[in-house]
Amino acid sequence: MKFSLFIHMERVNADEPQQRLYDEMIELCQIADNGGMHAIWTGEHHGMNFTIAPNPLLNLVDLAHRTKNVRLGTGTVIAPFWHPIRLAGEAAMADIIMGGRLDLGIARGAYGFEYERLSPGLDAWTAGQKMRELIPAIKGLWAGDYTHDGEHWKFPKTTSAPLPVQQPHPPIWVAARDPNSHEFAVANGCNVQVTPMHMGDEEVQNLMNKFNAACEKHADLPRPKIMVLRHTYVADSEADAQQGAAELNEFFNYFAAWFKNEKPISMGLLETISPEEIAANPNYTPEIMRKNHIIGEPAEVISRIKGYQAMGYDEYSLWIDSGMSFARKKASLTRFVNDVMPAFA
Repeated sequence: MKFSLFIHMERVNADEPQQRLYDEMIELCQIADNGGMHAIWTGEHHGMNFTIAPNPLLNLVDLAHRTKNVRLGTGTVIAPFWHPIRLAGEAAMADIIMGGRLDLGIARGAYGFEYERLSPGLDAWTAGQKMRELIPAIKGLWAGDYTHDGEHWKFPKTTSAPLPVQQPHPPIWVAARDPNSHEFAVANGCNVQVTPMHMGDEEVQNLMNKFNAACEKHADLPRPKIMVLRHTYVADSEADAQQGAAELNEFFNYFAAWFKNEKPISMGLLETISPEEIAANPNYTPEIMRKNHIIGEPAEVISRIKGYQAMGYDEYSLWIDSGMSFARKKASLTRFVNDVMPAFA
């Protein structure tokens, strides 16, 4: 089992300066690197102060100069917002600057808020089709002298300039949930990223079952790697764990509100969700957070992740965005490195 950190700049109000958020993100990434984590992942989002991440490659190139050992991954770039030639070239340049440490995670995207602004009229189905067209095109561009005549893009013979350091290309990861996405990833030699969101371990097993079914369907191909992404808080006491659950409950209310795309937004920030609204939402409660997410003292966290290891997961990614203070995130990550990871050495 390998471990990684999944991180953005995150805020729900304007009280925290963005420069400070960036500096705090860097410090957390350096803890992950110095602590022996395998990778750092950061995603792509636009116009949202909730997860500030307009270009993950930009952040990862900076991290390459501030870290020594970790792999640096996009978790994820949003396929319909990229032209294949542009993504192939920029990802390859990033791989050169990083010294061959890039992992390229790709997804269809999920926020209607972003679709409306960057690609009006785009729906999830079309976004998924663009992802399925984009990935083979990128591989073709990295191989060189590639001509593309697809539904969404058409271009004459082109070679990515530059070419990546890693050959034949950096590892490609696909964010997958439904069986078709798993099958596409396996058939195209891509690793798989999954997240159960707010659901419990039964969903973690369900996602692994879909991956296993895809691997069985393509038994003639090498089995890719699979990573599970979970909100995680390593507590120093049960009272601390309960506080972490309450904080994640508030975070998920904002997370869901961004997905619904119904609340007013001003200066990239969602209208404040009142404590009464949070308490009235039956989908997210502190009790649900405490049960479903990986929250608890080190022994409990180790036991839960051991269960994921037994299911067959290759990588566990600690999703640190949580609505918690920087001090609490830092304390949890430090405990994860010092008290949880050694149990898997």
